Amino acid sequence: MGSITAYETARGKRYRVRFRKPDHSQTDKRGFRTKRDAELFLASTEVKMAIGEFIGATASRITIETLGVPWVKAQSHLKPSSFAVIEVAWRVHVQPKWGSRVLGEIRHSEVQKWVSELSARKSATVVIRAYGVLAGIIDIAVRDRRLPTNPARGVNLPRKAGKARHYPSHGQVQLLADQSRANGTLVLFLAYTGLRWGEAVGLRVRSVDMQRRRVRVEANAVNVRGTIIPGTPKSHEARSVPFPAFLAEPLAKQCEGKGRDQLVFGSGDVFIPTPTPKDGWFAGARKRSAELDPDFPQGLTLHDLRHTAASLAISAGANVKAVQRMLGHASAAMTLDTYADLFDDDLDAVSIALDNAKRISTNSKANGNHAEAPGLASALLVQSCDA
Repeated sequence: MGSITAYETARGKRYRVRFRKPDHSQTDKRGFRTKRDAELFLASTEVKMAIGEFIGATASRITIETLGVPWVKAQSHLKPSSFAVIEVAWRVHVQPKWGSRVLGEIRHSEVQKWVSELSARKSATVVIRAYGVLAGIIDIAVRDRRLPTNPARGVNLPRKAGKARHYPSHGQVQLLADQSRANGTLVLFLAYTGLRWGEAVGLRVRSVDMQRRRVRVEANAVNVRGTIIPGTPKSHEARSVPFPAFLAEPLAKQCEGKGRDQLVFGSGDVFIPTPTPKDGWFAGARKRSAELDPDFPQGLTLHDLRHTAASLAISAGANVKAVQRMLGHASAAMTLDTYADLFDDDLDAVSIALDNAKRISTNSKANGNHAEAPGLASALLVQSCDA
């Protein structure tokens, strides 16, 4: 139990509240004008201590830098590529602005102003990442009972602009492969398996099953600040991905003369570096392809080849679950969200099938046949067979 005592000041009587904190050290708070105010404060403090919500007055007298440095180090369990962007966000955007600030003095409105100002000169991705670092640091402070709530949470963040996707046709993929010359097989492999760049260049001979036409994706080679670092796939889970029969021979040539542990693409011992966006071999192949085909997608990127694999698979009739497994998505819902635009034709198929079912039902009744018309699934099957 705490205690309340009165004392005299030049401005009149005041009250002091004495109590013991959860660590059993004694502290007090002075300056209450009425005994009632002092009693309310003491009662509120005792309730907070009883339910584990008490926060000492000095707990928030710590700088963001003091909390931020160990927080950033604690993220080292992440993949090197993920850790690198967090470290840059801290060093470039968060530390210079917030490092010297005292935790308990940061206000929600300040964070909102910072986000708005940063949004005016940086992309939404950069802003969201920097904000996430600051909010993550303060989240730890809240869990450590230095603050009751996180003043950074609940601010309005910029929206990421959707990137235009390019889906080249079979013929355009072949054209690009031809113009990629020595890297033609790699281009075809990316466009017909959906592997990420790092997964493809990290693929080893032992992971290629020519008999079943499968590759075992269990490694990923990521470029982090100019250094290629091998690791596990993005989802941390290995997966088996099929490749079409026409790729068997060119893949066999890639593996020819190499040991089981050597890399499929390139010399076998050194990871192929990511081509530079503006003047690398891929940019050159894209330019030459566009010169030969006016309809060739000008902004095609290496990662678009992964989207191309999804597009070609869906147009060939692959279901969502198969595409999910091929791409290594965490769920079919993620695949649907990512490639919803590719399933628009399915909506047309549903309406056509419903129309066919209604027509069959109407014709049956007109002919005196009152048997139930085929269901939607049957109508869809009829439609696909007719096609």
